[in-house]
Amino acid sequence: MDDVEVRELRYFRAVAEELNFSRAAERLGMAQPPLSRAIRLLERRLGVQLFERTSRHVSLTPAGAVLFTESAKALDAVTAAVRRTRRAAQRTPALVVTAKPGVATDLLRRIADVHPDPVDVRVSGFGEQTELLRDGRADVAVLGCQGGTYHGLDVEVLFSEPRVAALPSDHELAGRSVLTCADFAGRPTPCWPLSSAADRAYWSGQDVTGGPVTPGPIVHDSAQLLETVALGQAVALLPASVAELRSRDDVVYRPVVDATPYSLALAWPAGARDPRIPRFVRTAAEVSEALPRPGAVPAG
Repeated sequence: MDDVEVRELRYFRAVAEELNFSRAAERLGMAQPPLSRAIRLLERRLGVQLFERTSRHVSLTPAGAVLFTESAKALDAVTAAVRRTRRAAQRTPALVVTAKPGVATDLLRRIADVHPDPVDVRVSGFGEQTELLRDGRADVAVLGCQGGTYHGLDVEVLFSEPRVAALPSDHELAGRSVLTCADFAGRPTPCWPLSSAADRAYWSGQDVTGGPVTPGPIVHDSAQLLETVALGQAVALLPASVAELRSRDDVVYRPVVDATPYSLALAWPAGARDPRIPRFVRTAAEVSEALPRPGAVPAG
């Protein structure tokens, strides 16, 4: 029998994350024997062993590792379906749109002012936007799109703009009028939580040079990033619009002629049938096109 219950997947993931049946049972609010029986039943039903068990050690088998990866997608899909169904039942359901603070949220406020449907803007941290889409907490996200692949999502680029270097005002490169990505080689650049290797290469300019990334301090927002720059702990590549909004006496900005542009995009679940989403995308494109952007270039 191939049918697997959502409850069983949640049990499995708790054990897989804790790698300890006692801690997993405590986390789930149940006794350990029923949890162990549920996992054995799941293994019999699937016809595979999910865990290697000894008296002192629990680990995932190769089959268990696959289920751990795939079950996350399944549980996200179930959770998303429940959340979106409940929102749809509200008297005047709002389209939930998420973005990180800064230029994106400012754009969303402008869109919400003219959009015909109710819009609920929710601020999220770096890299959280796609997670909120996948688990149903948001219907649309505004995110920085560096040309990567967003599995399971449709993406529409609103605009692209050049990037500039953020440097301490007394930095050796601050006296130059123009820089290249090669000037960043070997210099620490800030790291965002949950960023991939491709993200880190992009934000350090090494996606252009192909060189290694020199990691600097971990940052969570643009304000913290600029503090690390001002303190001389890192240099950074930023969208030109961010530099324009965050002028400081202790940080200077210089053009980087060969840096990959920064693109702002809308994303939503692939195949979504909510008619409000295409309406929102059209409104966003119209509002975005009317806004002045420093050095902006046409999308695509």
